[in-house]
Amino acid sequence: MGNAAARRWILGFSARLRRYLPRLRVRFAGATGILCLSACLSLFATAVAQESASTGVSASTGVPTDALRDLVTRGPESWISPAYLRSTLQVLLTMTVVSLAPAILLMTTSFVRITVVLSLLRQAIGAQYLPSNQVITSLAMFMTMLIMTPVWKDVVDDAITPYTDAGGEMSVEAMWTAGVQPIRKFMSRQIEIASNSEDIWLFYQYLPQGTPTPKAYDDVPLQVLLPAFMLSELKTAFLIGFQIYLPFLIVDLVVSSVTISMGMMMLPPMMISLPFKLLLFVLVDGWNLVVGMLLQSFAPYT
Repeated sequence: MGNAAARRWILGFSARLRRYLPRLRVRFAGATGILCLSACLSLFATAVAQESASTGVSASTGVPTDALRDLVTRGPESWISPAYLRSTLQVLLTMTVVSLAPAILLMTTSFVRITVVLSLLRQAIGAQYLPSNQVITSLAMFMTMLIMTPVWKDVVDDAITPYTDAGGEMSVEAMWTAGVQPIRKFMSRQIEIASNSEDIWLFYQYLPQGTPTPKAYDDVPLQVLLPAFMLSELKTAFLIGFQIYLPFLIVDLVVSSVTISMGMMMLPPMMISLPFKLLLFVLVDGWNLVVGMLLQSFAPYT
């Protein structure tokens, strides 16, 4: 599209948009305004893309064809028609899934337990900002990759590779079923070894009436297994954190008793106990013990 022609078309569209906004009484304020503007632009972009694909652009001037001009002239009423709205909702849904996919994947792995335990360890030592959040997250990510490698390998071998194979005939539903199975097996194993099966029944009772009672973990719906797994991971992480807290709590009590008996009321016990806790943690090779306990707390994936 030529620069001059494109500029004229954009200016004309902006004038029409300013004329329609007061009529629709649209108020753009804060985050709500940004979301509304994004939705309108998404609707218009989808409509323009569909109209351009069907009618094309003038090769001589580079200006959108008459059909596209009619689309802009008709205004927002045509942008929210069922045909255009259906495609826009598909785009928005795809963007939402893509943006939330990393968080959803992390919630189905060992990442939750590891991050909670490492955060509790930092609080138990008394160092508020050391190790930093970036260090804790990185260590948790590497440990998660180590633990989840067999699971992800089965997902790739059973679902992704057959679906992307040029000669494969696997459907999307079959790929989803095959890909979820290893992750479901991992989550079920962690719930079973932690003896937290009651968490499944906690969420299962809120399913619609008439839902069949599961006889095995494979029969548990995914919308029940996911929150039950996260709740089980939080319970296990807090139990491990309690065991980590005890030795540091003893050091704090001893230091507090000594400082009070010596009459040093104004001296913060944390200032004295922190070096002793760091020394104790280093002497017993605390990082090795904590990481080893975390790795051993997960049921092996077989």
